[in-house]
Amino acid sequence: MITVLEVVQKTTDFLAGKGVESARLNAELLIGHALGLKRMQLYLQFERVLVEAELEKIRPLVKRRSQREPLQYIIGETEWSGIRLKVDRRALIPRPETELLVELVVERLAEPPLRILDLGTGTGAIALALAKRYESAAVTAVDVSEDALALAAENARLLGLNDRVHFKKSSWYDALTVDESYDVIVSNPPYLTADETAAAEPEVRVHEPVSALAARDEGLADLRVIIAGALRFLKPGGLLALETGIAQHAVLVKLLNDAGYTAVESRRDLTDRDRFVFARRPPE
Repeated sequence: MITVLEVVQKTTDFLAGKGVESARLNAELLIGHALGLKRMQLYLQFERVLVEAELEKIRPLVKRRSQREPLQYIIGETEWSGIRLKVDRRALIPRPETELLVELVVERLAEPPLRILDLGTGTGAIALALAKRYESAAVTAVDVSEDALALAAENARLLGLNDRVHFKKSSWYDALTVDESYDVIVSNPPYLTADETAAAEPEVRVHEPVSALAARDEGLADLRVIIAGALRFLKPGGLLALETGIAQHAVLVKLLNDAGYTAVESRRDLTDRDRFVFARRPPE
C-alpha cells in the first residue's frame, strides 16, 4: 500500500537523481496528469492509497521524464500566452521568452493590425495568440515542416481560430505572392549556434527538432533571410519583430539599419539578456 504523497516523494527523489530540474513540480504534474487531477486536487488526496492500476498509469510517464523527455511532450499540452496548445515532437515547445515577444509586439501597435505574418510558426503559438488578441486580423502562418503545420492546424481548430489563421508550407517567404503585404511580420526563427545546441539540456538537444533550434552562420542565417525579405512584404510603417540569440544584436541592428529600416530597437528578456529586435519599414 502506498499513498499519493509517498508516490510524489519517491518520484521527486527519482527524478532529481536523473538531473531533472524542479523535480517536485514535475512529479506532481506527472502524477496529477496520470490520475486526471489538477495540482490542488492532488494535494487534497495526499493520504489516498493508490491501487495498482493507478500506479501502472504513473510509471511509464515517470520513466519518460527520467529519460529527460520534456514534461510538455509527455502531458501533451502547455498553457502559453493565454491559450492552451497541443505540443509534441513535431514542433518546438513554446518558451516564456516568446510570450514576452507577443506582449512587446502588442505594445508597439497603436492600432489593431489587419494582416499578420508569422514566419516559422511551429505549434502556431505566436500566430494563434495574436489572432486571439486581434479578432479582426487575418493571420498567415508559414513553416517549412509539414508536421509542424499539421500540429499548428490542430491547435487552430481546438481554439476555434481556423477560420482566421491560414497555414502555408513555405521556406520563409518562398511561397508568398508578390501582392501580399502585412502590418506585422513576426518570427521566432532558429538562432542557436551549433555549439549552443550541443551544450543544451537533453530535453532540448535530444527531444526537440534541431531544425527549429539551430541555424548556420553562427545562428544568423535565417535571421538574415527574414530581415532581407521583410521590406518587400511589410506595409509602409509595418513592424518587424524578431526573437534572436543573445550575442547577435550588434550584427542584427547593423543589418536592419543598412537595409533601410527605421525605428530599429533592441530589447532584453526577463533575464536581462538581449533577446528581441524590432524595426519598421519606412512610411511612404
